[in-house]
Amino acid sequence: MSAASRQDFEARLRQIGEDRYHDKHPFHDLLHSGGCTPDQVRAWVINRYYYQSRIPMKDAAFMSRVEDPALRRAWRSRIEDHDGTADREGGIARWLRLAEAVGLDPDYVASGEGIMASTRFAVDAYVRFVRDATMLEAVASSLTELFAPKIHADRITGLLKNYDFANENSLAYFKNRLKEAPKDVAFGLAYVLDHADTAEKQDAAAAALTFKTDVLWSQLDALYSGYVAPARIPPGAWQPDQGLLAERAA
Repeated sequence: MSAASRQDFEARLRQIGEDRYHDKHPFHDLLHSGGCTPDQVRAWVINRYYYQSRIPMKDAAFMSRVEDPALRRAWRSRIEDHDGTADREGGIARWLRLAEAVGLDPDYVASGEGIMASTRFAVDAYVRFVRDATMLEAVASSLTELFAPKIHADRITGLLKNYDFANENSLAYFKNRLKEAPKDVAFGLAYVLDHADTAEKQDAAAAALTFKTDVLWSQLDALYSGYVAPARIPPGAWQPDQGLLAERAA
């Protein structure tokens, strides 16, 4: 079987996002429409922090296998975007500003306490995948970034419209990703299209992207089950009276 054309293969990748990206999950409908309670928003912020905090670790694991200096240079900015630099705040710090805005103690959130086991399993599986899979599959798994700008734009609009905590400061993470993500998307997509030059490699890359959509979707499934319906918080997960700022806990 011969490989699909570059154009057809890109269309196949984009269709995966159209069918499976987590912007279609009912939790995001609830969040963006203003339907979440303050505690549901907090549970989302806490659990999503674990994913955010592991992104630079995932990228570092990938870079540890890269022998090409040019590829390492291109990939390095992803770590800096999340960790920051000596003179520039990163995405993790911006996420902790969001945590504080919704009434959580940033130190509590950063500690990793209260993270759902399902969140840990999903995110850790992603880090292992990027560490152990082929280079092509590892890069392909990052291509959910193709679909992220829409969800960030919808989230900014929805949160600003529906929640008192939402402002330029608290939503800085999403606003910055609208500027940072396009370079990552352009590089990652070009890499996958260049290197998936057989039908087998195209299948592997598509499967890697599908896996990543499953990672994102499964996190929201667990969150919805624990805090929305049936609202059965699993053992060890965050309880609504935990980790609040002192003035909220008083």
